[in-house]
Order: sequence, then structure tokens, then C-alpha cells
Amino acid sequence: MPTLIVVDRKGNERAVAGEAGLSVMEVIRDNGFDELLALCGGSCSCATCHVHVDQAWAEKVGGPHADEADLLDSSDHRTATSRLSCQIKFSNELDGLRVTIAPED
Repeated sequence: MPTLIVVDRKGNERAVAGEAGLSVMEVIRDNGFDELLALCGGSCSCATCHVHVDQAWAEKVGGPHADEADLLDSSDHRTATSRLSCQIKFSNELDGLRVTIAPED
């Protein structure tokens, strides 16, 4: 099972196992990170699952699609590596992916 490294808003880092095929948002949620709200449940209609992808992984994860980019534009905390975690499919190829939960807007 691939591992996801999650940094919470306090800077605490934790490695968690995640099932390939789930979204990164689902892996984070299923491992008890309550600060990732994911209010829309993964339908790409809010930005409450906003994460910053570690720079070393940005190219492999890729950038946001147009609808996702529009939602990220509403955040005061958008960076060059911002993504909605519901839009990143977790896979064996992303084993070791490191993301930081973005500050709440």
C-alpha cells in the first residue's frame, strides 16, 4: 500500500498508508485529519481540500485542470503547487507523495 506524507496546519508531519485508486483527499480524510473539510465530498465544487504539493512532486502530480484552477483562484493561500486533493488520484506511482494542508480561507 503506498504511503502519503501529510503535513497539517501546525506543521506536524505524519506518514499514512493509502489505498491506490482513492483520491488524496479520501486518504487524508480516512486517516483522521479533521482540518481538511472536503465539504463537497470530492466533486470539485469547493476548495476546502486545498493542499500544497511538495515541490519535488509537483511535476509528477501535474497541474490543476480549468475548473480546479478557478476554485483555487478563490484562495488567498494559492501557490504554484496548489491542488485540490480531491482531484489527485492516489497511486503506487505516488508512493511517498508529500502534501501540506493549506491554511483555511
